[in-house]
Amino acid sequence: MEKSQKPLPQHLNDFLDWLDIEKGLSNKSQENYSRFLNKFINWLKENNLENLKPHEFSPAHIWNYRVYLSRQSKKPLKKSTQNYYLIALRSFLNYFANQDILSLPAEKIKLAKDKGDKKINFLNLEQIEKLLAIPNTSKRNGLRDRAILEILFSAGLRIAELVSLDREQINLKPINKDLEVGIIGKGNRPRTVYFSERAVHWLKKYLETRKDKEKALFINYQGRKSASRRLTDRSIERTIKKYALMAGLPINTTPHTLRHSFATDLLTQGADLRIIQEFLGHRNIATTQIYTHVTNKRLRDIHRQFHGGKKLK
Repeated sequence: MEKSQKPLPQHLNDFLDWLDIEKGLSNKSQENYSRFLNKFINWLKENNLENLKPHEFSPAHIWNYRVYLSRQSKKPLKKSTQNYYLIALRSFLNYFANQDILSLPAEKIKLAKDKGDKKINFLNLEQIEKLLAIPNTSKRNGLRDRAILEILFSAGLRIAELVSLDREQINLKPINKDLEVGIIGKGNRPRTVYFSERAVHWLKKYLETRKDKEKALFINYQGRKSASRRLTDRSIERTIKKYALMAGLPINTTPHTLRHSFATDLLTQGADLRIIQEFLGHRNIATTQIYTHVTNKRLRDIHRQFHGGKKLK
């Protein structure tokens, strides 16, 4: 039987092989996709649609499946959970497109809007520049803080990842002006992060002031010499809040705001969502998907402001 003539459920194993070979997803990710799509396949069976072929799959089917996800039990699935199932179905349709099997484009599947989603706070480049200019770099505390701000924005690090950095991880000898650093992120997952040329510049200046033998990359100069002087999450949060207020930026600016700003800037500049997922160390693409809401809103606002259609009568 030709692939295009196989019913949708019979494509599942081929789809999982595609995720493994073509997409290089881990076994755990493949298990998640299999679990999410099995709900879709069970829905097909419950509605006597198990023989539905890819080219017969219609927008009406998508709508009915979304209604099913929303109302399937006494305790409805969260919108964010519904989106996991919808994203898996999107990938299923992307597989068909990759295999030249006629079906709906993945874009036909719209994700559920969750009014309870956390708001993404980020700074634009002008605001970032204001924040970076605040530390007094004529003092060693200011040099340290400037290096911290530059690294948070250029590498998209979580605050815990920044705090745990050690001096031995930093090799400033290579000729390259930027820097690659291997870290262990959330969930003990290793990844590589990248410091921009400007971040490396300020990091060098900061390290030139370090005459101590402390292991930590960023230290508290006021700490007792008999105790660990590694900066804490809380101390960095307080420092960034102080600089944000001095720069006239939102009071809710935090280290994570710079991580959001890093991701939003990459997406705005055209970076692929999967690449941003790798940069951020997200296990699931659905976590990274939140940034598309931010950039989509920005595009809409730009369209409203500049498009000449509003001038037509």
